[in-house]
Amino acid sequence: MHLKGTAAAPGLAIGPCLVLDDIQHQDFTHQTISDELAEEEIGKVKATLSLAEEQLTMIRDRADNAGLAEQAAVMDAQLAMLDDPLLKESFVSAITSQKLPAAGAIQKGIAAQADIFESLDDAYFRERAQDIRDIGRRLINILLGVEEPNIGILPEPLILIAHDITPSMMALVDTKNLLGIVAEIGGKTSHTAILAKNMDIPAVLGCHDIVKTVRALGPTATVAVDGSTGCVIVDLTDEETIDLKAEADRRQAAKDALTMLRDQPTVTKDGVSIQLLANVMGPGDVDKVLAVGSEGVGLYRTEILFMDRNKAPDEEEQYKAYRTMIEGLGGKPVIIRTLDIGGDKSVDYLNIAKEENPFLGYRALRLCLDRDDLFLTQLRAILRAAVHGQALVMFPMVCSLEELRAAKSKVELAKEQLKLRGEAYDEKIAVGIMIEIPSAAVIADVLIREADFFSIGSNDLTQYTLAVDRMNAKISYLYNSFHPAILRLLRLVIESVKPDDARKFVGMCGEMAGDPHATLVLLGLGLKEFSVDPANLLRIRKIINSVDFSYARSVAAKVLTLGSATEIEAYLAQALPEELRQY
Repeated sequence: MHLKGTAAAPGLAIGPCLVLDDIQHQDFTHQTISDELAEEEIGKVKATLSLAEEQLTMIRDRADNAGLAEQAAVMDAQLAMLDDPLLKESFVSAITSQKLPAAGAIQKGIAAQADIFESLDDAYFRERAQDIRDIGRRLINILLGVEEPNIGILPEPLILIAHDITPSMMALVDTKNLLGIVAEIGGKTSHTAILAKNMDIPAVLGCHDIVKTVRALGPTATVAVDGSTGCVIVDLTDEETIDLKAEADRRQAAKDALTMLRDQPTVTKDGVSIQLLANVMGPGDVDKVLAVGSEGVGLYRTEILFMDRNKAPDEEEQYKAYRTMIEGLGGKPVIIRTLDIGGDKSVDYLNIAKEENPFLGYRALRLCLDRDDLFLTQLRAILRAAVHGQALVMFPMVCSLEELRAAKSKVELAKEQLKLRGEAYDEKIAVGIMIEIPSAAVIADVLIREADFFSIGSNDLTQYTLAVDRMNAKISYLYNSFHPAILRLLRLVIESVKPDDARKFVGMCGEMAGDPHATLVLLGLGLKEFSVDPANLLRIRKIINSVDFSYARSVAAKVLTLGSATEIEAYLAQALPEELRQY
């Protein structure tokens, strides 16, 4: 029997499974208490919050001591959420004003907070609702005296199956005996998925009815989890088992072959060098970047520092984070994108008003140019950290030359402030911009005169060019980065940087850069810098190292003559040499 879910972490696992019980709590939000009991219930909430903080801190410390930086970072995020005074106040308010018992107050406050996250357009931040619910589940378990499932020691290699496999469970699980995970809820940008990728564990999330289906087969059921396709196979036949094991061996061989490329340069067969970098969220990603032989960081998403907390990080905290990343890369370039927040990425303490069209609104550089308290603080931190290696600063959401000049003037002001303070800083830091708005792409030849580099944000460039909300399922079929208009804009941007100008470059950090189906055409258009998720980096290197640049040029020339995304994708599928299609 084949079930389908979301491909959350790549890999293929086959084996026996362990199904976790889903603890269902009753709904306490319809119960009421007398006024005399309010203080007692508030006391229960405070005690529960204190114990939850102890538990999460213990999990964080255990992960930290084991060198599991990603797991520790997720627990830090949950601790920050738990410490949110607005969340705590919502619990107390529900008791005093709505006469709810402690359990009902917690359920109501958690549900309201989760609803806020789920209303956001950005998939990453929508998935933070899972973290909030994970916290709520823990709080109710503590309040009711229910023990958390013990998966710290698994008796044998197993596939874990549950209604929800939460981030805190992933931080505690016995990784030695964990073959794969399948859950009925969750998405590819959830912390569970991020941790599964980090742990190299195949994962399929959003697989409906998997618990009921497997339970019906009994305790000896064998399951296959394909985290690359989102397919889960239960009640395998002998023939399916043989075929899947052969497929698992083939994939492992291909993966092993890719690891041999880790320390090799990225260069085409006819000698054209390409810079292949990684997209990261923070210092915890340093090991992943180095493990795949990345030539640097092409996108450091600094907004993660500003999320899941009560106030903006100060200059010193930011400086330490940026310095850790820069020093960890040992002299390799680190492109630090300034705060890309607002619109769909909500941060309560910034008090950004709700907008009709958040993707077109008060966000990213527009917000920063209006908030010196945020922007200059971040720029000073970046400039100070840059003396410890090679750093570049990049502005998101630039739509005009005036905006670029305004942002550069803030960099100069930050330098003056540091000079007056007697602080060391990088006087000659390179300044670049994201090309993600069509107006910027069209005037790229003007902007490059005053920018040191471009990095194309293919996700937003596609969205804005095609007038398609990429989060709207009803029109998702229209969102396609292989649309001829997108490829023509890419050519325009790439050709704005003259080949003989070694001081300047154009790269891409959007999802398209990590898509093996796009590698040939991007290479052929002249893109010389690709920045991708570390998990995809060796695949892209394999393709680039296996083809001639002259062949990629001919592919790109042909693509530009085609009239539709369908024709382009079909042509690119057959243009990629057969031996590379498995990557």
